[in-house]
Amino acid sequence: MNPDDWHLTEDVEAFLARAGDFLRSRPALHTVPLTVTEALRTRGASAYGTEAPLLGWLARAGEVRAAFFRTPPRRLSITPLTPAEADALAARLAGLGHVLPGVNADDDTSDAFAEAWARHTGLTPTLHERERLYRLGALTPPDPAPEGRGRVVEEQDRAQLMLWYREFVAAIGGTAPSDARAWADTRIADGRVTFWETPDGTPVSMAGATPLVAGQIRVAPVYTPAHLRGRGYGGAATVEVSRAALAAGAAEVLLFADLANPTSNSLYQRIGYRPVIDFTVYDFPAGARDVGV
Repeated sequence: MNPDDWHLTEDVEAFLARAGDFLRSRPALHTVPLTVTEALRTRGASAYGTEAPLLGWLARAGEVRAAFFRTPPRRLSITPLTPAEADALAARLAGLGHVLPGVNADDDTSDAFAEAWARHTGLTPTLHERERLYRLGALTPPDPAPEGRGRVVEEQDRAQLMLWYREFVAAIGGTAPSDARAWADTRIADGRVTFWETPDGTPVSMAGATPLVAGQIRVAPVYTPAHLRGRGYGGAATVEVSRAALAAGAAEVLLFADLANPTSNSLYQRIGYRPVIDFTVYDFPAGARDVGV
């Protein structure tokens, strides 16, 4: 196929005018681009850093068939593609001189794009991570639940939230947003992070959520400090955030889990999450993990 079938822009409004309906047609599968473009639309092009985002869509016969985005320095994120479509995108981006740190997509698309990128650039991809996307079925709180309660994070929790977010980013080998305080302030203002705290009021875990977009909310991030794990705190916080997402009107509540972590995958399934599709993340030289979306 023709690489010119891929249309590129830095303007999120122009992107959504063409690809928005396509993304909303499958909100679970497109949860990340929906979330990221909503942040760009509402918070501006600098929502994820100082460098302009790159967005694009594949159109044939007047119909959008696929889309991608990149918020530097993070990886390219792509909706499902055929091998020919992946090759055309790699050819288009490489031909324009774009330097990519990696790719994140469903297994088949990520494999196809990584192979195509290697052909067009001579760079060797390395596997970074495999993830599974889950969708909430019937929410099933843990029984027994750990002692304590969930509490929405407030202004006085900013320092704790920023500390845990930095620890979360470090734990997954990621790159935090350029302004961690702004990241925290946005979530505090929107009430989108919950702490699980012990009966004496000590926070022991956190779970966050993305805004409601196209009927879906994604639970992220979920973090428990290493010395407090194995006590059910993370599961309890996830249940609280999942319940709040349903109360907010989400038709689909989603989350990602690293397939290398059997504990978290087992936990999410016990509380009602069911597998949707697997994703593969590849690094190209000088790659960086996507976080904070």
